[in-house]
Amino acid sequence: MDNSRLMAGLGTSVIIGIGVVACAVPIGLADTLALSELPPRLRAALYTVLITPILIPGVALGISTIVFWGIVGRSFGEDYASTFYNGLFLTLIGQITFISAYAMLVFSARLQRFDPKLTETALDLGATPGQCFRKILLPFLKPAIGSAAFLTLLASKVRLGTDPSLSALAVIIIGLTLIGAIVHEAHTRRQSLLRSDKPQLSPFYVNPVARVLTHPAGMAGLLIALTGLLVYFGSQHDSSACKVDLLEKKRAVQERLLEEQRERIRKQWENAAPTTSGTPAKNNPSPLGGAFKPGSLTPKEETAPANPSPFGGAFNPNSLKPSD
Repeated sequence: MDNSRLMAGLGTSVIIGIGVVACAVPIGLADTLALSELPPRLRAALYTVLITPILIPGVALGISTIVFWGIVGRSFGEDYASTFYNGLFLTLIGQITFISAYAMLVFSARLQRFDPKLTETALDLGATPGQCFRKILLPFLKPAIGSAAFLTLLASKVRLGTDPSLSALAVIIIGLTLIGAIVHEAHTRRQSLLRSDKPQLSPFYVNPVARVLTHPAGMAGLLIALTGLLVYFGSQHDSSACKVDLLEKKRAVQERLLEEQRERIRKQWENAAPTTSGTPAKNNPSPLGGAFKPGSLTPKEETAPANPSPFGGAFNPNSLKPSD
């Protein structure tokens, strides 16, 4: 069985995913930093511009991307074989356009908890803006960078609506964050205990088993093992009933929306009935007042004149006979 097309599609998806993450995350971070430095009015205007791609339908966004880059390519005199008309390039640009907005929202939520006094103090002590960004702001944003990378990788699912895979992704991110936080806390306390020169006074350090379990590596291994057990038992659960229930709910919502649409159309047709002076037309259902009714073009019946000639009967044969 030839799977070359399947593998080629998989490779293209991987390239697009990596490219989108590599471009959307820095763009989202730059958008967040720009918003944080602007006054309130300009911030609101720029936020509206940056968040708009999320609200635009995907079809309109795709068509506008093709049209825009086609115009750019023609302005440079490029033909259809150039990069401006390449499907991979256009797909990357279209995805980055709205996915970077999701990354911006993640960074904005994280940056709201940042204390700007830290960078101000560093600048007063002689640090450059680049050093403040690399040594203060960037380490603070590391959790948000990881979350934004995961989200931008699957942001197309977010655009299409709620999906169970997004809930699973959220659980994975929360689990990894908790494991990292616990291991970091264990490492911090162990270093603090070793610097105190009295590690033998701690019961966790004296007991060999507790010493292994409280070690950062041992704790990380224990948490990973517990996570593996939870994943194993979770994989044994039959989720078919949940999937069927979710599909039924979606189908019910779609049927309700279709029924509401039919009802609106029916009311529009009823309200569009022709009226004359505010009263419904009874004998004349035509919206044009019966002007083009077939019978309206037939002349009314009149009594035929005694002399149908247009010359008053002057050339009537009987009029040429001599009178008696």
